[in-house]
Amino acid sequence: MKKPQKQTIAILIVFLFGFVLFFIGTDGFKAYTAETARLLQLEKERPEFPQVTLEDSKGRNYTFNEFAGKYVMLTFVYTECTDVCPQLEMNLAEVYNQIPKEYIGTDIVFLSISFDPDRDDIEALQKYSHFFNSDEETWRMTRIEDKQELQNLLDAFGVIVIPDNSGGFTHNSAFYLVDPEGKLVEVMDYTKTKEAATKVHTILTGEGEGM
Repeated sequence: MKKPQKQTIAILIVFLFGFVLFFIGTDGFKAYTAETARLLQLEKERPEFPQVTLEDSKGRNYTFNEFAGKYVMLTFVYTECTDVCPQLEMNLAEVYNQIPKEYIGTDIVFLSISFDPDRDDIEALQKYSHFFNSDEETWRMTRIEDKQELQNLLDAFGVIVIPDNSGGFTHNSAFYLVDPEGKLVEVMDYTKTKEAATKVHTILTGEGEGM
């Protein structure tokens, strides 16, 4: 075999090997970004909501077992956020309002969890509830006071929260749907409220499944 041919074959082998590795590493070319890869990993793992103690805007304390047997639509926020969090919560309100009333509270509840428990005390959570017109029952504003419990939840659900050294946080945002057994079944784009509402409605009516 001539040298140029050998070189060509060698290049093709290297290319094919790299192609296969890339295909496997990106789960069939789906994980083009770190965020997409994170979501794909969550889809595979379906993590369970860890044991935490929640405190809500009414000063009630309970575990996640409070919502056993129901779907829970989650967001992660902090009340002093002035950019993505208000939009995230307004979009969550849109989804809430698009779900038929017979399912609200019976089959699904909504939960906003603060990852800034030091500043987001009961008073701050109450103000946040009023700002977004949540009823503090079927849509609750909560915090997890225990820092380790909070971190366990953020880690389990792939929520990245980084202090920005100015009193704020850089963080990713999404809608998280937990099933009646406490397992994460969907992570949805919070900017696509109609799609999220349709997906939730489909799941609630038994016409489709989660991840």
